[in-house]
Amino acid sequence: MKSEVLPVAIRGILPANSGCAIFVGNEQKVFVIQVEHNMGAIISMFMRETPKERPLTHDLINSIFKGFNITIERVVITELKNSTYFARLILQMQNELGRKVVELDARPSDCLALATAH
Repeated sequence: MKSEVLPVAIRGILPANSGCAIFVGNEQKVFVIQVEHNMGAIISMFMRETPKERPLTHDLINSIFKGFNITIERVVITELKNSTYFARLILQMQNELGRKVVELDARPSDCLALATAH
């Protein structure tokens, strides 16, 4: 059964006992993704555009994307299984040869960090 894809945004990040709670949703519904404390801090830094002394891994990946003219088309949270969310990162590259779209399996936290840093 295919579900409709709905646009959502990060609504907030709060520290939790086991890491950070990332609130993702829209005006109708919000859900929580639990992530490690470090990932919550990274996503929060990108959201606040906090300057960093050294580039983080997500900065490096985004620099590679930029160098090859790759854009993040969207992030899709695909399912929840055994209390774990799964996601797909959809990338697009456009050049003189045409347009290519690639869909990758990735952790939702990495997808959110990359999309927020982009």
